[in-house]
Amino acid sequence: MASGPFLLGFVTALPVVLAAFAGSYYLLNRFRPKRSNIEGYLDLIADLSVEQREKVHDIRKTFLPEVEKIRRDLREKRMVLARVLFFESEDRSRVHSAVEDILRCQSELEHAVIEHILEEKEILNERQRLDFFDIIRQQFAQGGLGVHDVKGAGNSSRWGRPPIVR
Repeated sequence: MASGPFLLGFVTALPVVLAAFAGSYYLLNRFRPKRSNIEGYLDLIADLSVEQREKVHDIRKTFLPEVEKIRRDLREKRMVLARVLFFESEDRSRVHSAVEDILRCQSELEHAVIEHILEEKEILNERQRLDFFDIIRQQFAQGGLGVHDVKGAGNSSRWGRPPIVR
């Protein structure tokens, strides 16, 4: 059996296959949704001034670490509840105590988010406040304030809407 034609076919097909893979990778990567710079709701309001954006950045320097600490505490308290439920199930008072700890954390988180919204609202003009109201109303209607709930929230398609431009 002659191996010459086989090798010639293989060597000819290899660059074609590699080119097809490279082209597919390029096209798929090109049309994949890119991560945006959205960190919070005000990033959805496109007409913020440079000064407003700087104020938002300063507000987030305090807010985001504070909220991350509360969330970390909340996760720890949920782990305590899980252990109590499965390894100390005879002690219902311990279960109820763990639930109360979680509720206190959730309340602290809600208060922090509401204070943050009030603080951000103060830097907006009247039209921007209406846009902000629309964004917050939609989030409440969907069951909460999702923007700060997920680490690395930045995919604008997650919000189901593009930034508001008027």
